[in-house]
Amino acid sequence: MNTISTSLRGRDLISPTIAALISVIVNYGGTFILVFQAAKVAGLSSEMTASWIWSISIGVGVTGIWLSYRYREPIITAWSTPGVAFLVSALAVTPYPEVIGAYIISALGFIILGLSGMFERFVRLIPPGIASGLLAGILLQFGISAFGGAKVDPLLVVVLFSAYVVLRRFTSRYAIVGILAIGLIYLISVGKVDFSNIKLAIASPVFVVPEFSFHALLGVALPLFIITLTGQYMPGMLVLRNDGFKTSANPILTVTGLGSLLTAPFGSHAFNVAAITAAICTGKDAHEDSTKRYIAGIACGIFYIVVGIFGVTLAALFLILPATFIATLAGLALLGTIGGSLANALTDPKGRETALITFLATAANVTLLGVGGAFWGLITGLAAHILIYGQFRKKQYSTNVIQQAEQKQ
Repeated sequence: MNTISTSLRGRDLISPTIAALISVIVNYGGTFILVFQAAKVAGLSSEMTASWIWSISIGVGVTGIWLSYRYREPIITAWSTPGVAFLVSALAVTPYPEVIGAYIISALGFIILGLSGMFERFVRLIPPGIASGLLAGILLQFGISAFGGAKVDPLLVVVLFSAYVVLRRFTSRYAIVGILAIGLIYLISVGKVDFSNIKLAIASPVFVVPEFSFHALLGVALPLFIITLTGQYMPGMLVLRNDGFKTSANPILTVTGLGSLLTAPFGSHAFNVAAITAAICTGKDAHEDSTKRYIAGIACGIFYIVVGIFGVTLAALFLILPATFIATLAGLALLGTIGGSLANALTDPKGRETALITFLATAANVTLLGVGGAFWGLITGLAAHILIYGQFRKKQYSTNVIQQAEQKQ
């Protein structure tokens, strides 16, 4: 474990906590609607839907807090967004108890992969330029969305962007804090959000006895495992690497897999290391001192647990925020990460072309065989690198870095 200063001042808590809040808002406000869609397709009752939200939120919160505190790095965990998108169709043809069984099998797969150490060894082989190009390609659409919302609500985008530019000029550390507050004040003042119908209600977990079938194994467990591994774990680990954090993938896979296993009977489909929302918490905007950014991981976990306790209620609160506000907030919060990733991708003249290929292929976001653009962007970049240069460079990380990663397992 890294040695860090144990003294934390009040201002050391503000930026990471706000970054964590924005990350959580983006996660729930951006893609969580897919959970409700999947629950509707499966014909789940409101109690079982609330249990799904409870289990996934509590599981993500607890694992994120433990990993961030244990390794003193902002290890943000989240549910598998491509996984739940896949479940929207899978739940329509698979009995729910068999789906729960498939969740358990998928979780066991992640635990075994984490304990084997194979995934971490693969991550180390990826050239830094390709890793940065992949991250930049993943995040590009969010940066574009920060301004694309002007087609729907130009005044809101102008207000947020103007506030961001002014705050970056005078107090860059609190720019994201400021645009969050200003944006909420603006939405309330013009009547674009109505909190009057939001009432707090504590969620209760509902245990579902799992059933196992060959159909669910091939039709749900295997695709969920592959989609989550390629669409979440891989870019998530590269987000951490891109910002200089070296915790091994092995304990992350093992802990999130174990958490998914324990919460699966209550409806949790799979959770993993976060990618896009993690980037909000791992960069300099979260805290100038990288040794203090682990606070964002702990804060994220606390926010997730609070949402989980109140189930559908607080999830609905995030869902009433306008999509344009969520997209613009996320895009502005990720500007620094996008710029840093592009700069890192193009730093090494030798790997510049293959990094650019990775960036463009990922940004195209082409889905083939049910697998998302991040995976194919990575495969394209690696294939180009091997064909052009013959092989991976033998040493992507220094001996000290590798030793540090092994010590953290």
